[in-house]
Amino acid sequence: TFLSPPPQFTPLTSKNKSLPFVTKSLKHVFNSMHVVVILNYIYSTNPQKSTTNYNNLLLCSPLFFSHLVVELIIKKMMDLVNSVLNFVVPPASLVMLAFSWPALYFINTCERMYNSFFGEDMEDKIVIITGASSGIGEQIAYEYAKKKAHLVLVARRETRLWGISENARALGAKSVLITAADVVKEADCRRFITETVNLYGRVDHLVNTASLGHTFYLEEATDTNVFPILMDINFWGNVYPTYVALPYLRQSRGRVIVNASVETWLPLPRMSLYAAAKAALVNFYETLRFEVNGDVGVTIATHGWIGTEMTGGRFILEEGAEMQRKEEREVHASGSSVDDFAKLIVSGACRGDPYVKYPSWYDIFLLYRVFIPNVLQWTFRLLLSNQSARKTSLIGTGRPLLESSSPPRMQPIPETFSPPRQPSSESSSPRRQPLSGSSSPQHPSASPRRRMGPVPVQQD
Repeated sequence: TFLSPPPQFTPLTSKNKSLPFVTKSLKHVFNSMHVVVILNYIYSTNPQKSTTNYNNLLLCSPLFFSHLVVELIIKKMMDLVNSVLNFVVPPASLVMLAFSWPALYFINTCERMYNSFFGEDMEDKIVIITGASSGIGEQIAYEYAKKKAHLVLVARRETRLWGISENARALGAKSVLITAADVVKEADCRRFITETVNLYGRVDHLVNTASLGHTFYLEEATDTNVFPILMDINFWGNVYPTYVALPYLRQSRGRVIVNASVETWLPLPRMSLYAAAKAALVNFYETLRFEVNGDVGVTIATHGWIGTEMTGGRFILEEGAEMQRKEEREVHASGSSVDDFAKLIVSGACRGDPYVKYPSWYDIFLLYRVFIPNVLQWTFRLLLSNQSARKTSLIGTGRPLLESSSPPRMQPIPETFSPPRQPSSESSSPRRQPLSGSSSPQHPSASPRRRMGPVPVQQD
């Protein structure tokens, strides 16, 4: 219908010599892909009647090209508006933030004090904690136990949960249900959520603490099979329990608490995959906060370097023997207290805080990353420039070797694998012959060996 000529016009004949020149000029004048696409479509659909279709298109030019002109004007206006906003918005926002920061800080402080006095009472509330067998999850269980809540402890290592459940009961927990499950499996998540609802009838708080870290450079990884494992535990290990428990949390107007990391906005060297997974996790829960529209609370906890089993350096070999790394890291740092971070998480969740940050001064690095990211690059470059060699931690898949900072990508071929050289006719020295019955020496790498590379252990 669009290409059909108006009834008051008569199509031009194919003898019009100016038609190719006109169509070519129109393409250059409007410089729009719409014209090119339509003309190509006309040629491809009906080559025999292409001249008539061209005439029909020209006769409809007032309507067709008016649309293109409007579209071109809108595009130019949007480009102009974006160019102006790029120069105006950043400095204007900083000025507004500088003037409004004291008032906003005062309002947040008053709201925090009010919620501290009238926060959620966790007595007889149902709390599910994933990754509760050690580290942050264990300490969070103790904090909820002090508030006399009913606890559901979830981890892969069920034997560790028995001792933690006894400690939680001694601290005041009304009841403790332990269950062994793998949070990266949706079926396991449905199982322990269903067990909780069948036993207690509801879910009030879901605390996701399962995490897996590493301290190796990406180029030093010896086994890429661990890459999806890191993403599964750090991302899907939090998403699956939330997905299954979300309908029950809506009924109780409960809350989801997730353990993230400061590396969401402050990525550190040797933790690239961990930082990527945590950044995806934070963005997921930020979006979920808008989707639930206040029916379910979301508390995102971000921490710096804390003293957990993951930072302590445990790892597991393929044979299953658990070992302890001692001196592989360049700087030994025990980290902040896990107990303090667990207290902040539980108290912040009871107050309804959207974020719990420990320590809070890490927030300033977010401004550096947005406005002057080169400062962070220079800082890391300065810190790493003094290292004459890399010490790869045994956490993860890094090679436990002392390597140069720029390892060669190509190694020379051993002489054992090189073709035998023909003796030169000009050489007078005879070639040494091997002894009878002896075989040529075998290169060490030629013999098959079972790889003993370390694989990461889940920080439950």
